[in-house]
Amino acid sequence: MDKKLRKSSTDKSISGVCGGIAEYFGISSFMVRLLFIFLPANLIIYLILSNSLPDSPPSL
Repeated sequence: MDKKLRKSSTDKSISGVCGGIAEYFGISSFMVRLLFIFLPANLIIYLILSNSLPDSPPSL
C-alpha cells in the first residue's frame, strides 16, 4: 500500500491539512488540530502545508 500525504477531501475544516495528516497517520483529526493550536509556529506551518500538499482525488 502506497500512502501519500495529501489534503483530505472528506475531513475539512479550512483546507483539509489536519484531516490529511490524521488520515496518513491513522489518528483522530481532533488530536492533530489540538497539536496545531498549541504549536508555537502553527500558522506558518499550516500555511506552508496548505500550499504544498496536493489535493486528494475526489471519491464517489
